[in-house]
Amino acid sequence: MKHIFRKENLSKPTFLLFHGTGGDEKDLLALAHFIQPEYNVLSVRGEVNENGMNRFFRRISEGVFDEVDLVYRTHQLKEFIDQASIDYGFDKNHVIALGYSNGANIAGSLLFHYSNVFEKAILLHPMVPIRKELPDLSGVSIFIGAGKNDPICPPEESIELNELLLSAHADVTLHWENNGHRISESELNAVKQWLKNKSA
Repeated sequence: MKHIFRKENLSKPTFLLFHGTGGDEKDLLALAHFIQPEYNVLSVRGEVNENGMNRFFRRISEGVFDEVDLVYRTHQLKEFIDQASIDYGFDKNHVIALGYSNGANIAGSLLFHYSNVFEKAILLHPMVPIRKELPDLSGVSIFIGAGKNDPICPPEESIELNELLLSAHADVTLHWENNGHRISESELNAVKQWLKNKSA
């Protein structure tokens, strides 16, 4: 699995970055540095190719996920994270997901399948990845960045995801913007402040 690992301080948490459709492992490096430059970074490239675009799992059509492939890729990524923590020496109990769009969806799927995969998760413009019973997410803090006018991820998806995560006892912050599907500066500033508050 193609990836980048940047060691800053192994006693600090590690960001796990998941790019959006058509991106790669370099896309979110600057965002992670802006949010918290002292954290280690593990950034992964999605292994699915859709018309030349990198993705983390297949989809049947816009907004319709191939759930069999999604589940397979989710388990594959969990194995990768576990092995990477051994290879690079970071603490897998202090991993913070940072995902955008398709990357937020695969990060969400990991949360839906594993109770202890992330200490925190920053999901920027995610959809509900799969509708299933969630594990107990007590102690997990999650930031959802959503767009009131997002044409790809409707507000209803963000609201439902928020409710599902809350029902699994996660600590969820749902933050709204009016910038469509793109990541805005104000959204990143909100993420930065949220992480600072949750790490205090």
